[in-house]
Amino acid sequence: MQSARVSRTHRAGPSSRPSSRPQRAVVVRVAAKVNVEQLKALKAELYNYINSRGCNPISVRLGWHDSGTYDKNVPDFPARGGANGSIRFKPEIDHDANKGLAIALAILNPIKKKYPDVSYADLFQMASATAIEAAGGPKIPMRYGRKDAKGPEECSPDGRLPGAAHPFADGSASPAQHLRRVFYRMGLNDQDIVVLSGGHTLGRARPERSGFGAEKTKYTDVGPGTSTASPSGSADRPTTPKPVGQLGTSWTVNWLEFDNSYFKEIKSKRDADLLVLPTDACIFEDDQFRPYAEKYAADQAAFFADYCVSHQKLSELGVEWEEGAPVTLD
Repeated sequence: MQSARVSRTHRAGPSSRPSSRPQRAVVVRVAAKVNVEQLKALKAELYNYINSRGCNPISVRLGWHDSGTYDKNVPDFPARGGANGSIRFKPEIDHDANKGLAIALAILNPIKKKYPDVSYADLFQMASATAIEAAGGPKIPMRYGRKDAKGPEECSPDGRLPGAAHPFADGSASPAQHLRRVFYRMGLNDQDIVVLSGGHTLGRARPERSGFGAEKTKYTDVGPGTSTASPSGSADRPTTPKPVGQLGTSWTVNWLEFDNSYFKEIKSKRDADLLVLPTDACIFEDDQFRPYAEKYAADQAAFFADYCVSHQKLSELGVEWEEGAPVTLD
């Protein structure tokens, strides 16, 4: 919180007696609900902080899983779920869908201590958007000033996040039906489902967390790709150290590079060392999903433009804004 210190001294009037006690300055704290200066400093630091650790994928996943619990049919905050920072508490962080995300909390907690006025909800969503941008993706027009859930009793119930394959917890007969049930509950639509699926261009599925993927592949044994070179050829991006010995199966070859390769790989199914889950394959199999998937496989600029819109929507699901919010930083 920002504060102003105002010192007040009182003169003794004609009828007042001198006091032997020293006079004290009265501190008047002027509170700002949203500390824009801390938000800007945090964003500037997060870019290299995330890239230097190669933690772009897990940062995106943390933000998504915090906001993806939203239920539009529940009116009250924070019971409706969404981007409220409740994922930092048990039991939510221990839900099956959140396996491994305690690592993301451990990565972000040290930087949170430097910016105490920034809510956890804002931190998680800022880290997610910044991780996309730092991996070569688009700059997402984010807004800040989210309120936090205050304790474990305000955690979202288990079972609100999407599954990857049968059997689906909601009893859906097909992957497409399951995705619609989950995302429609959040107030999102078919285009949002497909374009947000493109976020899987980053990262890997690890069997000890999700039950999917191999122990390692030729793309994850050494790092993104099949060498130790940077996954990006862009001169204006900081070089991301390529993790060595990472386990799991990626959806794309260069899984620390945000681009439209997810759609190309899912469409072609060209390489057994790349992951295609049932909820991935359905974006080309379902008649309503397919036009969007084809569009994004063919046109990266269109993918980036539509992704920005859907990511911002996702980041604001269920949000309760502080007084004076939302604010932008640009």
